[in-house]
Amino acid sequence: MHNPGSQNKSRQSRRIFAYARPYWRTLSIATLCLLLSSGISLSLPWIVRGPIDAMVSQKQIPPLSTLFGLVFLFLIQAFLSFGHNYLSGATGQRVLADLRVGLFSHLQTLSLPFFLRRRTGELLSRLTNDLGVVQTLATEMPVNLIRQGLILIGGIAIILYMNWRLSLLAFILIPVVVLSARFMGKRLRKLSTAVQDHLAQTTTLMEEMITGIRSIKSFSREEYEKTRFLQQINKTLDIMLKRLQVSAAFGPMMVFLGFSTACGLMWYGAREVFLGHISPGELISFVMYSIIITGPVGSFARLFSQLQEGLGASRRVFELLDTAPQITDQPDARPLPVIHGAIRFNQVSFHYLADQPVLHKIEFSVAPGEKVALIGPSGAGKSTLIHLLHRFYDPVSGEILIDNRPLTSIQIKSYYRHIAYVPQEVLLFGGTLRDNILYGKLDADEETLIAASKAAHAHDFIMSFPDGYETIVGEKGMTLSGGQRHRIAIARAFLKDPKILILDEATAYLDNESELFIQDALERLMHNKTTFVIAHRLTTIQKADRILVLNKGRLVEQGSHDSLMKNEGLYRHLYTLKQVGAEADSV
Repeated sequence: MHNPGSQNKSRQSRRIFAYARPYWRTLSIATLCLLLSSGISLSLPWIVRGPIDAMVSQKQIPPLSTLFGLVFLFLIQAFLSFGHNYLSGATGQRVLADLRVGLFSHLQTLSLPFFLRRRTGELLSRLTNDLGVVQTLATEMPVNLIRQGLILIGGIAIILYMNWRLSLLAFILIPVVVLSARFMGKRLRKLSTAVQDHLAQTTTLMEEMITGIRSIKSFSREEYEKTRFLQQINKTLDIMLKRLQVSAAFGPMMVFLGFSTACGLMWYGAREVFLGHISPGELISFVMYSIIITGPVGSFARLFSQLQEGLGASRRVFELLDTAPQITDQPDARPLPVIHGAIRFNQVSFHYLADQPVLHKIEFSVAPGEKVALIGPSGAGKSTLIHLLHRFYDPVSGEILIDNRPLTSIQIKSYYRHIAYVPQEVLLFGGTLRDNILYGKLDADEETLIAASKAAHAHDFIMSFPDGYETIVGEKGMTLSGGQRHRIAIARAFLKDPKILILDEATAYLDNESELFIQDALERLMHNKTTFVIAHRLTTIQKADRILVLNKGRLVEQGSHDSLMKNEGLYRHLYTLKQVGAEADSV
């Protein structure tokens, strides 16, 4: 009967070692260095037994040539060990880089729902802690297995040839070590997986502390966060100590068994020397080989524990690599080289959870170049509608059409070339202001860059900085005000010059004066662009060609501002509330 667990481990191991396959030439040279170095190690006890017999039996001092020969062998072994250590280590770093690039690239293919369900710190932990363990398993372990296996097999063959009686006494150690390794390996695998999970949670807490430092300080929750982090550290430490207890106990146990066996060999060997069955040099050589054999046996146990740790970490890494994106191109999807911007929602329904509908049979059409404002109470489904249009999600039922083509029939990258999105929470990337604006069009020239910045009313405040466009924005753009970050994001979107423009409360953080400039710029820059705006500002709502009013996931009203104000509906109620709020703000 097949063991599914064993099959899974075998499959994981093959996947891990596949990352080292491109570097087989380097690893082959490292292995050759290792084999020659191991061969020298095995030959030394055999070489020294002659000089020892000469000193003990014949009372002769070995010639200097013998000493120089041994020193020369040690020198060659040192160079071979250096070659093995450097080549295998360099290969390990390259494999680690490949793993990180592969995992990073795969994460970018995953859909938005995946990241909403995962904590950032957990993903960072898998990109760092787990990959380091997998890299060790992919490169260092195979070479070490070869080395220890060669020394073990070679040493056993030599001692059997030298004296089979003494060999049987030495072999008593092997089954004890194997059974101990099997028992401790299972325990280590469980503890190692738990350690990696707790390290991920620790990384998550650190990431949350750094990103949420403003809230922490505002609410004076430094001690609370410190306590929370300390509790997590203590949990991680407890599991680490348990793992350390298991791994640390194995080494001394091997030393004890090894020395106990050596004592037994010395006693029995001395008897053999006294009876004249072997020479003193042969006895010392045999004991040296026995100690050499003990090393690989103990190393196999250590490597076995590392294997369990590596398999636990690889499971977490491959879990990510095996995660498939939810939003993908259909087999018959085609590119969309030209777009006019006509949009139609045809009976579109959507839910995040099956029993909690968010949008219900949304039906409307938008002509190319039309400006549409979305309004509704909190939780009405405005942002979800925008996410569907941007194809962060696909509808549960119904379809969205772009220029009378189903959105799912258009290649995603082709569609994204024609759409720009300014989110409510603006994220600027590390680097300069220039880098962040050019994110909209990497090959834009200086004139186009400045024009987009001026259109977003960003050029003047950018030039007020000593370094201008070369100003470093800091972590997530926190050195800029909220309004400045939004204007950079708007400039980035304008630089892309899309046919479909989505603004998610893009002017919410601007003061009234800046908003006037932005509204003027939008009128010019949105010419011939289909625009969706989630807007709270009265001026934005009034100037929209069409207003869609959402409530509890349903489209309850649509039309122009004037036509909707004539109705006694939700829009008039919401607009009146906003007007009262605006008057209160102006007092």
